[in-house]
Amino acid sequence: MAARTNPIPSVWTRQQREPDQPALSRAAIVREAIVMLDADGIEALSMRKLGARLNAGATSLYRHVATKDELMELAVDEVFGEITVPAADSPDWRAAATEAARSFRSTALRHPWLASVLGQAGLAYLGPNLMSFSERLAALFATIGFPEPSRAIDTVMTYVIGAGTTEAAWLTTIARSGETEAGFIARLLPAAQQAAAEHDHLAGSFGAAAETAPEKIRDAKFTYGLEVVLDGLAMRLPSPR
Repeated sequence: MAARTNPIPSVWTRQQREPDQPALSRAAIVREAIVMLDADGIEALSMRKLGARLNAGATSLYRHVATKDELMELAVDEVFGEITVPAADSPDWRAAATEAARSFRSTALRHPWLASVLGQAGLAYLGPNLMSFSERLAALFATIGFPEPSRAIDTVMTYVIGAGTTEAAWLTTIARSGETEAGFIARLLPAAQQAAAEHDHLAGSFGAAAETAPEKIRDAKFTYGLEVVLDGLAMRLPSPR
C-alpha cells in the first residue's frame, strides 16, 4: 500500500473552500487581523478574538483560514503589497535600491510585527504579493548587473529586516508606555547617562540624543547602514568595459 503524502502546511498549498457566509470573506478576515496585529501585536491575536470582532464564530473563520499560522502567512503577504520597488530600468541603481529599502522600512514601522515574523510565517514567500516584490527586486538587481543578484538582494534585505526589527521593537516599547518618543527618551536619559558615565566611548553619545529629534536619529542610523551596504555591493559590480 502506497504511503500517504502529508500535505505541506501552508495556506498557499491548500485549495480554498467556497465561502458559506457571503459577508465573511478571507480578505475581510485578513484585513481585521492586520488591524489587531498593528494595535496589539502577535500575542493578542487569536481566532476567537478575531471571530468576535467580525461577529463570527471561530468555526466560521476556520472555513476560510485553517490555522493561525495560515492567517499570519496571509497577513504578511497582504502588507507586502504596500512595498514599492522602482522599475528595473531606473537610471540610478543606488537611488532605486534605497527607495525599495526605505519603502520596506516604512511598511515595517506601520506594521511593527512584520519584520519579526518573516522567518516564522511558514511559506509566506509563496504569496502573490511577496512573489511580486521578490520578482521586482530580482529584475532591478539583475538589470544593475550583479553577477549573483539573489545574494545582493539577500544582503540588502538582511540589513533592512534586522534594522526594521530593532526599530519596530523600540517603537512598540514606546507605544506601550503611552508616552511620546521624545518624552520617553527624556525620562530615560538620566539613567542612561549615569550608566554610561564610567565608559569613555559611551558617555558622550547620549548628549546628541537629548538635542536631536528621535525620528531624525533613527533615520540617520538607517541611512548610514544602508549606504555602507550599498558601498560594499558597488564593489562587486563588474567594471564597465
